[in-house]
Amino acid sequence: MPATFDEFVADRLDGLLRYATVLTDDPYLAQDIVQEVLLRAQQRWPKIDSPPTYVRRMVTNEYLSWRRRLAVRRVTPSSPEVLDLMSPPVSDHAIEYDERDAMLHRLAKLPRKQRAAIVLRYYENYSDEEIAAVLRCATSTVRSQISRALATLRETGQSTSVQPTGARR
Repeated sequence: MPATFDEFVADRLDGLLRYATVLTDDPYLAQDIVQEVLLRAQQRWPKIDSPPTYVRRMVTNEYLSWRRRLAVRRVTPSSPEVLDLMSPPVSDHAIEYDERDAMLHRLAKLPRKQRAAIVLRYYENYSDEEIAAVLRCATSTVRSQISRALATLRETGQSTSVQPTGARR
């Protein structure tokens, strides 16, 4: 049996950490619990008769107390301003998919040349000249196709809610 606290810790720390990890299913929480228990055990060391049993029981009790504290902890919601300072709000990804699907649905209703011109401009970042070369038409035709397509998209929905990255105007 270890005579000093330091010998006990050197001999039993790994086992205590494994035991606490199995209890908590969280190695970081297990380390916190074992550290807390060992600090308290060090203060009482001269009075402890059977250190392995006593410290293991302390780990178990600390784990149970932690679970109780977690269950009864009252969480006070922070104001939106405080939450915004901690981290910026994140948009719901589902909304982005819904907007994208709505835009794809509106694009599908456009005439083929208008759809091609819009996709080449806003999704592929082509210039008017590059679009004209792909569609085999004049650049003025490209601009009119895009203008008509955007007007149609505005009529059928909110085209400003979805702006592709790197869109040219």
